[in-house]
Amino acid sequence: MKNKICELFSIKYPIIQAGMVWCSGWKLASEVSNSGGLGIIGSGSMRPDLLRDHIKKCKLATKMNFAVNVPLLYPYTDEHMKIIIDEKVPIVFTSAGSPDSWTNELKENKIKVVHVVSNLKFANKAINAGVDAIVCEGFEAGGHNGRDETTTFCLIPHIKKNTDIPLIAAGGIFSGRSMLAAMILGADAVQIGSRFVMSEESSAHENFKSKISSLKNGDTILTLKEITPVRMVKNQFYLQIQEAYRNGSSTDELRKVLGKGRARLGMFCGDLKNGELEIGQVSCMLDSIQPAKEIINEIVEEFEEAKLQIIKL
Repeated sequence: MKNKICELFSIKYPIIQAGMVWCSGWKLASEVSNSGGLGIIGSGSMRPDLLRDHIKKCKLATKMNFAVNVPLLYPYTDEHMKIIIDEKVPIVFTSAGSPDSWTNELKENKIKVVHVVSNLKFANKAINAGVDAIVCEGFEAGGHNGRDETTTFCLIPHIKKNTDIPLIAAGGIFSGRSMLAAMILGADAVQIGSRFVMSEESSAHENFKSKISSLKNGDTILTLKEITPVRMVKNQFYLQIQEAYRNGSSTDELRKVLGKGRARLGMFCGDLKNGELEIGQVSCMLDSIQPAKEIINEIVEEFEEAKLQIIKL
């Protein structure tokens, strides 16, 4: 598959593995890159020394390009960027902050920059900052995303119509058919998170993976918009949030309910009751744990089959 994104990143398939906190370390990133996609190390859950360790291990595990995702509002951003530049990471995905803050310096160091957006306004801001591509993420996605609740299949054609930059679709994409649909609407590639959480190489806790395999339609929800919108599983922790809303809690009171370390507690440590379990709406379609290479091969095979079916129509 040759297109703008494959050429930009020097990858075989236009499949990007999302940089997910607590779930995407060097093992997953390197295996995705070795399998023809672009693997991403999620730095948001890492202290600087740990990020450097993951980058070094990823370099040893793959000769292919990989990336690091840096949530710009998280702690250690400055230290993370210095390490990324020092280690000559070829590609950086930025999110949760202004693309103006680091794009120029990264590009001056010959690093390709991609920024995650949830609407046209943010897309234009990223383009004006000089990024090489954008990820357009619909609200179906797990973890932190936009407040507007715009679906991926509304977001992609809208941004494609009004911009001329390589575009990566994210949110609600997990299969070859959904990949083809996104590309028909104007995407040059897809970014997939939830399905890779269910990979053997994912660092998500086995309890979390088991929980995902049992989820049904409607078992996840986008909440906490007053702080940072996040899609999570409706577990006991979510019920605490709902109770806080019913009591008319202020933003500061909601922050106290959230506390610290909830995502680590749930996704990495496996506390299914008290942890924040971040996963996308497609979780209701995920019922098995697979090697990352097998996931990519299945997506590519289904994509090609679906494309042939459309040609026959």
